[in-house]
Amino acid sequence: MSDSPRRAIRALLASKPPVLPVFASPPPAELFGRDLFNLKLMRERLPKSVYQRLLSTIDDDAPISPSDADVIASAMKDWAIERGATHYTHWFQPLSGVTAEKHDAFLTPTSNGDIINEFSGKMLIKGEPDASSFPSGGIRSTFEARGYTAWDPTSPAFLLKSGERLTLYVPSIFLSHTGEALDAKTPLLRSQEAVSRQALRILRFFGNDRVTRVRANVGPEQEYFLVDRRLYNLRPDLIMAGRTVFGAPAPKGQELEDHYFGAISPKILAFMTEVENRLWALGIPARTRHNEVAPAQFELAPLYENINLAVDHNMLVLKILRETAAEFGLACLLHEKPFAGVNGSGKHNNWSLADSEGNNLFEPGPTPWSNSQFMVFLAAVLRAVHKYSIPLRIGVTGAGNDFRLGANEAPPAILSVFLGDQLTDVVTAFVDNKADAETWRGGAMAPGVSALAPLARDITDRNRTSPFAFTGNKFEFRAVGSSQSIAPPNIALNASVACALEDIANALEKSGQSDPEKAAHLILPKFFEEHLPVVFNGNNYAPEWEEDAKKRGLWNLKDSVTALAHYTDSEVKDVFTRHGVLTERELEARQEILLENYIKNVHVETKLVQTLGWSTILPVALTTLKKAADLAKAVAELPRPAAVIKPEERYYQKVYAHTAALTALLEELDKKHVELDATEGLFLKAEGARDILLPLLAKIRAEVDALELAVDDNIWPLPKYGELLWQ
Repeated sequence: MSDSPRRAIRALLASKPPVLPVFASPPPAELFGRDLFNLKLMRERLPKSVYQRLLSTIDDDAPISPSDADVIASAMKDWAIERGATHYTHWFQPLSGVTAEKHDAFLTPTSNGDIINEFSGKMLIKGEPDASSFPSGGIRSTFEARGYTAWDPTSPAFLLKSGERLTLYVPSIFLSHTGEALDAKTPLLRSQEAVSRQALRILRFFGNDRVTRVRANVGPEQEYFLVDRRLYNLRPDLIMAGRTVFGAPAPKGQELEDHYFGAISPKILAFMTEVENRLWALGIPARTRHNEVAPAQFELAPLYENINLAVDHNMLVLKILRETAAEFGLACLLHEKPFAGVNGSGKHNNWSLADSEGNNLFEPGPTPWSNSQFMVFLAAVLRAVHKYSIPLRIGVTGAGNDFRLGANEAPPAILSVFLGDQLTDVVTAFVDNKADAETWRGGAMAPGVSALAPLARDITDRNRTSPFAFTGNKFEFRAVGSSQSIAPPNIALNASVACALEDIANALEKSGQSDPEKAAHLILPKFFEEHLPVVFNGNNYAPEWEEDAKKRGLWNLKDSVTALAHYTDSEVKDVFTRHGVLTERELEARQEILLENYIKNVHVETKLVQTLGWSTILPVALTTLKKAADLAKAVAELPRPAAVIKPEERYYQKVYAHTAALTALLEELDKKHVELDATEGLFLKAEGARDILLPLLAKIRAEVDALELAVDDNIWPLPKYGELLWQ
């Protein structure tokens, strides 16, 4: 490939593609939950009394007894071994943003030299992985290795296959030796309890004594890119950073809008089908699949689930997308911005609250102005996004998401709420006590085709530019990044809404009104009036919105470093500590970890640019310069009219200008990188990464991309966007 990289790449693409694997595809009804130790299996395999107590644990957060754990562990082990499993693992979500697992065999030696399969309640309930190398933000020193995993009985155990081996996975939390949460799941479960407690206060005030709990439900839409794995393996930046640090736009991008919802190619459809089969077997309700806006971009969306399951399931979705793609000769890219110039990927977090009877608390009904309970919960969300916007913004921080937020494809960093004109009118009229039936109407649309019946019109449109949009009976938090765990944004959302519900519940209870309707009409106008500035139904991408938002007093934390500086503000601390979602120590640790992750991500990209710039791009540019110089010299004495442009000189000058600029920028990057490495203090390092390294990387990229468009195509060493995105 050294003499002509492009010819080699073209030959690779023209060669016979990898043979698509053929997998059996049983009917979904037969497949769904096959690899899950679900309620149906529990009912069949557990004594009735144990099963009933386990249901109380799942539904009502009742603690499980050690004796019941022994029975459950035995049934779990027997089922797993019958299916062919040899090992089990406590599966947890450390603060690295990915999942972790340590496999232990069921077998235990006996005194007579035999082995038995053992899995006790003690082994189920508690594990002890080494905690020293996981991010802890100073909670644990390197020499303090002990940490504990603890079984989360609210999330079913499941089987996963690696090669020919099956392993029993036990969803777990992860704690330090001193009891602090070192994971994403523990504070998520705490936030779930917090929002439930405060929501129950509202429901009790409205006379509802039947419900026992309130749960957040989430349906995360997952966007991702798929590229040919052979080309992916020729891009060190994709392998190590998840995105291209160099790459000129292809002649065709997404401007024709022909990929969005387009026909799914047979290869991609085969991949999607196998992904769905694997998800269904784990009880993950994947439902929607389609082409997304950018070429080679796609989306998978599940049905709504309890938030704890939704978080676990989304982590499994990421794993299965990556692993299945490899089997199909593809690479799945989950970075928020793998390619410049086309849309990045997000993870729209559709969130709602439901009581234990299955009632959606954000269902407005036909006359929302007279549905005071709905209006109370709506007011709580407006208050949460307005008053507690910084925790929500912190929940979506990350170096990758900074490339996406605020671009012309994703919500800006300014958090506002889209309600739609009619619901906004209802809120405004509610404040003025003037709401009536004319305020809320959907109506119908006539297609103008005789054979087609009129179509019902939804009350609100879907504002795709809003970071937090009401979409009929739920809210869509659209700022979450595609590679991110949905735990942090939902922890922040639950905690913020819990605080807002508490504020409103206190006001209702102190109103002096025993009639809940009168109390709501007495206190809600003040809350709505205070928080209406967060409601914006227009185009969030419009340049004037930033100025308008500033006048409204809305925060505009444009990057992760700016947002994370507020993590330990007293108001932000209060949101997380008021209801015990995080302790102060846990909160400060997370600030440190997020800053470290930001710095490390930028430094990885910096080192990639240095390596590729010096050892790959610059040699190609210099080779091109030599050829151009030799050509100019060879034709210098040939006769030609004086006025004729000398293309060889023009070409040489063009390549020389970009090569010289690239060399100077690489030298500057080397120097700045060394200086920043020696900088003391996390915030100084993070600010240096943001203010010095990232701008330098952008300048270097501009020079390299210009060279890509100028250098002889046959010797350009990296697969280009046209090859990556249009295969």
